[in-house]
Amino acid sequence: MREITRELLLPVAPEVAFSLLHTPSAIRGWWSAARAIVGARPGGIWVAAWGDEEDDPEYVTAARIVVWEPPARLRLGQFEYYTRTGAGLPFEASLETEFTVGATAGGALLRVRQSGFPDSPTGDDFHAACVSGWEATFAGIERFASARG
Repeated sequence: MREITRELLLPVAPEVAFSLLHTPSAIRGWWSAARAIVGARPGGIWVAAWGDEEDDPEYVTAARIVVWEPPARLRLGQFEYYTRTGAGLPFEASLETEFTVGATAGGALLRVRQSGFPDSPTGDDFHAACVSGWEATFAGIERFASARG
């Protein structure tokens, strides 16, 4: 199985960095989602949706909070993806995304590890899209955190 790992230094306290990962208004701010719903607890939900139509969103990603250890660790699993067209992932996968936050001299270090991508060619396009997606996501988190810091 393939995975993606990234790190980002943020100019905010670890508690603030962690809050960016589970506060719906922050998620909308750094991920440009139209809506976000988070049940911030073990077994809770983490959902984001895009598109102008609330009753017919373009895209929705939903996950369970598998690990909830504020302010240091958040792991999302049991992902489900929905698109307006009904197209799902072209492969079976057990994707997980884990965020860890640690203190640094200047603020916080945010790490992400997304795992569970199949090694087969059917997952290549989705994996590549996630690689570039994390670059854009981290840029959004950095902008959002810098404005708060």
